Amino acid sequence: MSGPRPRPSLIARLVRSVGSVVHGSTAKALPFFMNLSGSEADTHPSMRMLIFGKPCTGKGTLASKLAEKYDIHSISTGDLLRQHILERTDIGKGAEEIVANGGLLPDELMLGLVTQTLDKLRNKNWILDGFPRTQRQGRLLDNYLEQQNLPLNIVVNVEIPDDVILDWISDRLVHLPSGRVYSTSYKPPKVPGLDDVTGEPLTKRPDDTPEVFSRRLDHYYAQTSPLLYYYASRSPHATRLVNLDGDSSMLWSSLDDIVRRSFPGIRERGPATRARIPGQLQVRSTL
Repeated sequence: MSGPRPRPSLIARLVRSVGSVVHGSTAKALPFFMNLSGSEADTHPSMRMLIFGKPCTGKGTLASKLAEKYDIHSISTGDLLRQHILERTDIGKGAEEIVANGGLLPDELMLGLVTQTLDKLRNKNWILDGFPRTQRQGRLLDNYLEQQNLPLNIVVNVEIPDDVILDWISDRLVHLPSGRVYSTSYKPPKVPGLDDVTGEPLTKRPDDTPEVFSRRLDHYYAQTSPLLYYYASRSPHATRLVNLDGDSSMLWSSLDDIVRRSFPGIRERGPATRARIPGQLQVRSTL
């Protein structure tokens, strides 16, 4: 059984061809609102962030931590799909098999799921995790946001080496009803094999295998290169692209620093005041 093939960093290649990518560990860019023109330049705009990266890079965990610390709504397309699947809606029934195999739903359907939620969050701070995944999806989302006069203003890419991710998923356990995720090596449950909240058994996801992970990576690399180039070509004048790479233990502090400097108007939350979107399931904590 062999793991996924090593691949060179897509972002590294993009940096050589598009010099506007900002690295999270060394970023010294001005806050985004200082690059705006018109009325928005005089105020602190709402944060409209896209976060993405390879499968299992921890972007869901990073988004959740931001939502817990700041007045930010975290939107996971994985959570939206799971909600439909658990509720046995028509979308959920059709999506269940596709999702289990790591596939993607049609672009327009995914856009509809996302925009239903974004319509409830006008002029609020939000992070979108899991959509878009292709350049076409990116253009669809941008068209929608520009029609609302609320364009995306920052894109964060989490860059972790393939072999590190493979080690992570080999240690991963999940509580299926909630989506809570644990790692036997660095985020173990309080009681081995049991969910911290409910005490119910944890299981391995059926797609946590080297073969499935390699297929997901193949798909990611084929689809994401044009999407990264699309956002890099728009940075920093429209949508700023930030690359988080290096030591995985430093990803959170780098992202936190970027958000504080780029969006100084965002308020920190008090204890137990995390934002919830009406009708949304509890947001998972992902690796």
